[in-house]
Amino acid sequence: VQLQASGGGLVQAGGSLRLSCAGSGFALDTYAIQWFRQAPGKEREGVSCISSDGRTYFGDSVKGRFTISRDNVKNTVYLQMNALKPEDTAVYYCARDVFGCVGWTGTFLSSRLMKGSSGQGTQVTVSS
Repeated sequence: VQLQASGGGLVQAGGSLRLSCAGSGFALDTYAIQWFRQAPGKEREGVSCISSDGRTYFGDSVKGRFTISRDNVKNTVYLQMNALKPEDTAVYYCARDVFGCVGWTGTFLSSRLMKGSSGQGTQVTVSS
């Protein structure tokens, strides 16, 4: 099970981006998917999680600004990022959450990720 994040780019503060997380060769709809990010010199941070039945969870730093959704027809999970801030600059990854988002708090735990499920990530850069 490998997922690929895309949709990153350079945007000004206050702008928006929509990231996509696509799976190939398998149906994404039975999996819980989380987004996490890593900024240069910082620890990985949980951003959001969506369960297979559509329950959503967000880290404190993005709550109210980001939304997560899934399109099972397109086999894709989206992360809509609004009101972006320079501190959102990071490489964003998506991965399968093996606990179905249960207990997800935003603190990144590698033990929650299905091994090998996250791809290369996509760079998001927010200029001030």
